[in-house]
Amino acid sequence: RARRFRDTRPVRGLCSSDIQRYSAEELKDIDDALLEYPADGVAKLTLNNPKARNALSTHMMKTLQSYLDQIAATDSIRAVILSANGPAFCAGHDLKEMKALREGGINAYQDVFEQCSELMQSIVHLPQPVIAQVEGMATAAGCQLVASCDLAIACEERAKFATPGVNIGLFCSTPMVALSRNLPRKHAMHMLLTGIPIDAKAAVARGLCNSAVPPAKVEEETLDLASLIAEKSKAAVQYGKPAFYQQLEKPLPDAYDFCSEVMAVNMMDADAEEGISAFLAKRPPKWNNSN
Repeated sequence: RARRFRDTRPVRGLCSSDIQRYSAEELKDIDDALLEYPADGVAKLTLNNPKARNALSTHMMKTLQSYLDQIAATDSIRAVILSANGPAFCAGHDLKEMKALREGGINAYQDVFEQCSELMQSIVHLPQPVIAQVEGMATAAGCQLVASCDLAIACEERAKFATPGVNIGLFCSTPMVALSRNLPRKHAMHMLLTGIPIDAKAAVARGLCNSAVPPAKVEEETLDLASLIAEKSKAAVQYGKPAFYQQLEKPLPDAYDFCSEVMAVNMMDADAEEGISAFLAKRPPKWNNSN
């Protein structure tokens, strides 16, 4: 059978560079994101433009997309942390850049929103689970970024989440896509219609984040979670992550049919055979995580 559920290739972003806030010379000096490897099997991608509150400029989105493509193609990476330097996690789109884009008309804006949408979908389609490590404000497309991740750990004192576009006459329509797939409808609509921020504990209660932890524990807790996932069978996770999102879009009978096929194919995988044998023999499994 065709393994449609195993198509975990990232969707590549559109690089809209017709109008940029920075000159080509300035771009050379800006390292909008950093990629490092803090533990075995774990990659950490950090937004790194705190002066601009890590806004999703076209250059920032292009940089993130490039790193995500690199991560997707790296077999040794089994979990990803998405974090940010500075007091803000991400302020959403760069409003100065967006104002300048007005000269290009509706097509220029369409390109930017499509680029952002493809970036968000790349996170969902990434073979590896992605954990947001949120230690500051995440607004608009920044909140969308958190909602697009598979898991999220928030700083209980500093993390806040908002979709405040309505306050400037621009409804957060594309952030709404990710937000409404994480929060119950009325909670999502309250955020979208009022623009009022919620704190980390409310984000956990409403389903946007997994846990809210003290400031001193955020990095440790996130890395522990990523390392725990990295220790699991890579094959099992790569069957499971895409299947999770695909079955959500299906009617109940179709979802069961689809996931029955996923599990049957997964059962034939060498890691499933090893895992079951190890369980019955009461020994630790030896996963085939090298390829």
